[in-house]
Amino acid sequence: MKTRISKPDQSKLEALNNPKVMHVVKQAIELMKPNEVMVFDDSPADIARVRQLAIERGEEKKLALEGHTVHYDSYHDQARDKGHTATLLPAGETLSRGLNVVERESGLEEIFEFMDGVMRGKTMVVRFFCLGPTDSRFSISALQITDSFYVAHSEDMLYRQGYEQFKRLEDKDDFFYFWHSAGELDENNTTKNIAQRRIYVDPLENRVLSVNNQYAGNSLACKKLALRLAIYRANHQDWLTEHMFISAFYPPDQSRKTYFAGAYPSACGKTSTAMLPGATIVGDDIAYLRAGEGGEMRGVNIERGVFGIIRDVNPDDDPMIFQALHTPQELIFSNVLVNGGKPYWLGMGDEGEVPDSGHNHAGAWERGDLDGAGKEIPLAHPNARYTLRIRDLENADENLNNPDGVPISGIFYGGRDSDTNVPMAESLSWEHGVFMGATIESETTSATLGATGQRKSSPMANMDFVIVPLARYLRNHLKFGRRLKKTPRVFATNYFLKNQAGKYLNEIMDKKAWVLWAEGRVHGDFEAIATPIGYLPLYEDLKSLFDHAFENRDYTQEEYVEQFSLRIGKYLEKFQRMETLYKQEPDMPEEFWSELKRQREGLEKLREKFGKDVISPVEL
Repeated sequence: MKTRISKPDQSKLEALNNPKVMHVVKQAIELMKPNEVMVFDDSPADIARVRQLAIERGEEKKLALEGHTVHYDSYHDQARDKGHTATLLPAGETLSRGLNVVERESGLEEIFEFMDGVMRGKTMVVRFFCLGPTDSRFSISALQITDSFYVAHSEDMLYRQGYEQFKRLEDKDDFFYFWHSAGELDENNTTKNIAQRRIYVDPLENRVLSVNNQYAGNSLACKKLALRLAIYRANHQDWLTEHMFISAFYPPDQSRKTYFAGAYPSACGKTSTAMLPGATIVGDDIAYLRAGEGGEMRGVNIERGVFGIIRDVNPDDDPMIFQALHTPQELIFSNVLVNGGKPYWLGMGDEGEVPDSGHNHAGAWERGDLDGAGKEIPLAHPNARYTLRIRDLENADENLNNPDGVPISGIFYGGRDSDTNVPMAESLSWEHGVFMGATIESETTSATLGATGQRKSSPMANMDFVIVPLARYLRNHLKFGRRLKKTPRVFATNYFLKNQAGKYLNEIMDKKAWVLWAEGRVHGDFEAIATPIGYLPLYEDLKSLFDHAFENRDYTQEEYVEQFSLRIGKYLEKFQRMETLYKQEPDMPEEFWSELKRQREGLEKLREKFGKDVISPVEL
């Protein structure tokens, strides 16, 4: 160890007074055999050095705007690799819905073989982060070991520095740790041995082992990989770890501030909801939720940055983000087209100006180029991303780093659903709200590898990350809500409803009116229509909110009826799918089945009463 690490860097480790940290670093060095080891603390000089080394070593390249860089992942490493991501569990243990499980001892043997000597000729980077605000009861310390300066730089932007937090750890063993290597790199500086890509989550050791990948969802373990570890921990304690944004919304007269959390599968409107004009943002992706001293739900964003999908970010639909992407400040683009130092992406709003050549995730690119499978290569990958700090957004919330979190008064659950759910409905109870979250369905997108357009069940938009039995996860939600003196209101949203011709029934920014209605419901401003699937808005209230939210937008009753009619047959089909799926889960909470039965019987009675399958909200 001492032959590979300088005395100043060795001193940084010793200053932590943490035997486990020393042991973890020593193990990593012995296994992966780097040429040198660099340890970075929280100092501005160290943080700036990480970014500079990412540029010097070719993992990022400078762009025309000051502070902007671009990074490229392998053409075959452009999204979370669900097929090669697995949880390591003892023999005989499984997870819900066939989530990948590898027997722990054989999995460790396999990945250690791939990691053996993987850092020869490379530099090992040792970093310390804090998942959540520093000095907070919510937060978890994280040790990152990687050979990618891009990974280290990204995590500097996305997470709070944690070196000083490690010094203050009372329980020296209480931290997550991550080993990552991009593996052997090709002439484009991208991962070569894709067939040996593995991402293994080891909850028994509070660690993640990841090799032969660069895409942030597979390599930045502080993100979705740490989410899995935190879910495991939360479900063995008394709190929640959720795939949720946290934002504050304000009524038309700006007289109050109301915090909401929201869970949506990737590319289903999560960030655009969190970033609605007029809102202020705490976080866009992962929340830790605990009970407050007054019995309310409180939440923190474990991150301080955004790793967002850049596709369709344009000045009309995402003005705050679009402005940030054109501001000189520290920012990383990934897998976009670059020509003349300027980035281009799909749906950016000025496609007429997009050049016919440049450099992208495939290397040198010209329009019409085909990949090895004969498929045309788009100018940028559909899952291309941007990374920036929330503090650099004009709408950053003042409580972004509040160690006590913020009070959560409402929760949104949503998915990509073309034919069933209304745009917005409020649950009738906390149990109903948990059912809403448990029955999210979403049509797949480019954010995960594999086919798109398939309808997938994603409880709480979190299914890929739940490494405890699903019944336990849902039961924990029910118990958590019952412990609260003030339970958040829960809303099901759907921004993707279509008519029979395949045309969307709402415009992209209509979600602002739906959110304002939910904010008003939290404070008792609006009456609602009670139905088996939840409370629905009244037309007059939505019309007034549209008048406020959009200039020259006349929200018609015809739109309202088409959007908020109950498609009873579709709901019943969905409930049948849910029943089939959840019957496979042992020990499901009885509340789930009671909710399913109540809603099914209520819809069947409505169909019998009105003698038709689609019922207008006006009739109700």
